[in-house]
Amino acid sequence: MVNPLHGLPLLEDLPDIEGRRVLVRVDFNVPLHIGIDGRATVADDFRITAALPTLRWLQDRGAEVVACSHLGRPAATRDPRWEMDPVRERLSALCPGIELGENLRFSAGEKANDPEFVATLIEGFDAYVNEAFGVAHRRHASIVGPPQFLPSAAGLRLAREVSVLGGILVCPARPFVAVVGGAKVADKIEVLKALAPKVDTLIVGGGMAFTFLAAQGHRVGSSLLDPDHIADCRALLDSGLDIRLPTDIRALEPGGTFGPQSGGIGPRGGVKVIEQDLTDGWTGLDIGPESAAAFADVVRHAGTVLWNGPMGAFEDQRFAAGTREVAEAVAQCEGFSVVGGGDSASALDELHLCEKVDFLSTGGGASLAFIERGGDLPALEALRHAPNAPA
Repeated sequence: MVNPLHGLPLLEDLPDIEGRRVLVRVDFNVPLHIGIDGRATVADDFRITAALPTLRWLQDRGAEVVACSHLGRPAATRDPRWEMDPVRERLSALCPGIELGENLRFSAGEKANDPEFVATLIEGFDAYVNEAFGVAHRRHASIVGPPQFLPSAAGLRLAREVSVLGGILVCPARPFVAVVGGAKVADKIEVLKALAPKVDTLIVGGGMAFTFLAAQGHRVGSSLLDPDHIADCRALLDSGLDIRLPTDIRALEPGGTFGPQSGGIGPRGGVKVIEQDLTDGWTGLDIGPESAAAFADVVRHAGTVLWNGPMGAFEDQRFAAGTREVAEAVAQCEGFSVVGGGDSASALDELHLCEKVDFLSTGGGASLAFIERGGDLPALEALRHAPNAPA
């Protein structure tokens, strides 16, 4: 079996770091809560706590550790809304002694992978560690630049991400079930194609299911539909792979609205469970109870289950039942359960089920890109070419 970590420098491959300065690229792009006084605090510190073992490993060996991260989507200029102060405060409480630089994306050089920005970033450092799996699919300066010049390593969490995700792609326990949801087929069709020869069963939910249903000839009403990918969906359906689609839909009546309750004004409109065909004006926003029960039964008996993407618009409680039932089934799975970050992780967190899955990825988009690219990412490629990478 191919080792997913082959050629990747790990922390043990770094030279002696006692008294040395080590730059650690972390992914502290965490949600913030803005209080009534306007003060921002970290709302969810999962990504911070995930990096702590690596930060402490370096500290324990006498390194001077400086972390760097992006936060939010500033327009390549300093923006007070996205300054790192609230993250720095939380990090200091969890792991004193770690310096955290300012938001990397305040500079246009970060996303542009500008060599001058790389040079500025690594000035004065003796080694580099990448502990930012959530952005490992980006060719940004802080991701692919430092390993060209400094002894480098994958952090403990990044290495674990590669080991787990690579392992289920190479040698999963059977049956291997992938549950893929979310809004758009376009975002995940290449991932589905990559998974097709590896999984035993593919379960498709969320808004993307309607393009598959349309490919089968069903009417989808006003539901999300991607006409440009109907042929791709039909090809997968005709491939012989066991693909499970919703057989009933929880739909919103014509003219209705959906979304989270806000300020005492909630979404409006009647909700009805309908068989696969929806008439004009009806919008499918969740899998129905029959589909949820059937999907959950397959998931619970999987040898390996990979879940990425909600089964419906779960931010509106009227359309959260499908995601909730699948999440509970993933937590109850008899085999090895992997959740690919993003909205799936948010759903698990809301249901207090995070501790009941075997592995929760820190990167939604990165985990999908890892699968799509057969187990490689720009960050991993860069590390494998670091001066201290194993042969």
